Amino acid sequence: MNALSPSPHAPWRRIVTAPQGLTTPLAVGLAGCAVAVLLAGRADAGPSAYLMNLVGQIAVYGLLAVALDLIWGYAGILSLGHGLYFAVGGYLIAMHLVTVAFQATGTPPDFMLFMGWKELPFYYAGMGHLGYIVLLIVAVPALVAFLFGLVSFRSRVTGVYFAIITQALVYVAMLLFYRNDTGFGGNNGMTGFTEIAGQPLAGRATVAGLSAASMLAAAIALFGLDRLVRSRFGHMLVAVRDDEARLRFLGYDTLWIKLTVWCVSAVLAAVAGALYVPQVGIVNPRLLSPELSLEIAVWVAIGGRGTLVGAFLGAVLITTLKFLLTAWIPAVWPFILSVLVLLVVIQLPNGLADTAAFGGGVRRRIAAFRERKI
Repeated sequence: MNALSPSPHAPWRRIVTAPQGLTTPLAVGLAGCAVAVLLAGRADAGPSAYLMNLVGQIAVYGLLAVALDLIWGYAGILSLGHGLYFAVGGYLIAMHLVTVAFQATGTPPDFMLFMGWKELPFYYAGMGHLGYIVLLIVAVPALVAFLFGLVSFRSRVTGVYFAIITQALVYVAMLLFYRNDTGFGGNNGMTGFTEIAGQPLAGRATVAGLSAASMLAAAIALFGLDRLVRSRFGHMLVAVRDDEARLRFLGYDTLWIKLTVWCVSAVLAAVAGALYVPQVGIVNPRLLSPELSLEIAVWVAIGGRGTLVGAFLGAVLITTLKFLLTAWIPAVWPFILSVLVLLVVIQLPNGLADTAAFGGGVRRRIAAFRERKI
């Protein structure tokens, strides 16, 4: 046993390892569903385009929750501003789609008409090339995360102070993107997308392809991160969460450990945003609202942080309920979510992934009650 292998009785060990045997089956299942949706998109039979689009959006939310769980559940870094990276990916793909539509039709986007511009801003140069956009979707959020993380982690800002700073950052970004003169659509955002990768965006095959890509991205993230958190680097992440000072004392540079995982998480969130925007057909500053970033944390907390599987299933559960209940009783949904959060916090502090422990606790309480009656 070494410094990175705590006692088997450490409380984190059960939380981290118990549900992880489900990660690979879940990833394989998602990949299989992606193939099935892709095949259904090329046929007239099968699920409707609406249902495939809805499943794709839910898979994106699951990927976003997994991205947060990586830093919060394993490294103990709570971000209440991960919507920033989600929005960065969304705006980058939207810039590509707007450029393609403008080049194909000659009709300028709404923000150009509003501002009286004849040409797209200079920073749209090259945005018509999908490969260039894919590179930016990885590079830009990684750079933003690196710069922010370098300043924050070097200053050893932690805990609630770090969480507040991340939320302040996403709020400042939201105010910036609300401005009409930024070239990002202002309050109305960007819409009017027509095609992606040369295919009509509204086509059944394209809808199926985006849905399948979302599920496949979530599957790859789950599979890859499962290997990562089981590796020596994953043990270092847990050590950072549990006792960072001790890890530094042992000679590890925790700054670069935290920076690495922070950037990986940011890129995953940006990929989720890039897959989300073509499926909903619009991007606007509401992606940067603090409410969305808080909701991501709720998904992870309900599902079970430090589990990957729990975070993904928590996002799937909550977003599915939200889609269903907001269509029927929209005014009641916030109260239902609040009650659900309270129940999980009180009965399942480790989230729904810890249902086995919850069941054991219930059985113990029933047994104790029967003994008192006897």
